[in-house]
Amino acid sequence: MANTMIYKEDWTVKLQETLDAPTFWKDVCRVDMTETKVLHNPYQTKAAAASYTRGAQYSFADFTITDDSVNINTTFIIPEFIDRADLAQTGYDMQMERAVRQGEEINLTIEEAFVGDYASLTVFDNTELGGSAGSITVTASNIDDVIRLIEKKIYTANGGRDLTRNGAFIIWDPKRFELVRSFAMANGFNTSDQALMATGSGVGGFNYMGFTHYVSNSLVTVSTTTHIIAGVKKKYHLGILSTTYGQVIVDEKDPNRQSGIGIISRVDYKGKAWVNIKPMLYDVQVVA
Repeated sequence: MANTMIYKEDWTVKLQETLDAPTFWKDVCRVDMTETKVLHNPYQTKAAAASYTRGAQYSFADFTITDDSVNINTTFIIPEFIDRADLAQTGYDMQMERAVRQGEEINLTIEEAFVGDYASLTVFDNTELGGSAGSITVTASNIDDVIRLIEKKIYTANGGRDLTRNGAFIIWDPKRFELVRSFAMANGFNTSDQALMATGSGVGGFNYMGFTHYVSNSLVTVSTTTHIIAGVKKKYHLGILSTTYGQVIVDEKDPNRQSGIGIISRVDYKGKAWVNIKPMLYDVQVVA
């Protein structure tokens, strides 16, 4: 008799293994797996030091606390149907392959959401290189200038301590990532080796000039501008609902009166560049 069993436990394990695989957004973002609906980021006004004359009276200064918040309310779902005959004829291996593909799609959905949030970041355009307003034309001869000036921008935003503690990142599109690799390979033996081993998926990337360089094919191009993402690590906040991330619902009772099995996985999330963090996160606008 053909086996029409759905391996729910194994499916869940395989899906979770795929979701747990290294991705650059886990390395770059502050990721909170949570059951709360709202992420909070209260911040205070900056303290100010004033000169003082000994023996004189002084005045107290007020400060304010502002609560920046965001709801975890973005949901993507992967509902898939397997006919009972297909289930019997393909069996266990097909189920595990589908579990892996669902996990990869969920991770890709989060990646696309993160890099797609470029409009909430600080604009870094050609004026930062001393040119006129507009997108940067990145070439092999100025790629190092772009990297150094992003670092300068972080320090100018008083992000030096965060940079030292967390490190910095740049997520390039494949075209510009190749320029970075070529430049690094031409400048030093150790760097050349690391650049050669740099990969385009997972955490991947390589460290060079004080940044971890990643590559993504999910970066957004609008008209003639591609939006590269850069800044200090662990500053972009990503909240993921832990109770649905990696969980699988199996409907074995002919869903929608179709002879087969329904398998549903989903992700609920929200990303946020907080007001007080935004100066350390950049939408690097380059000519596509």
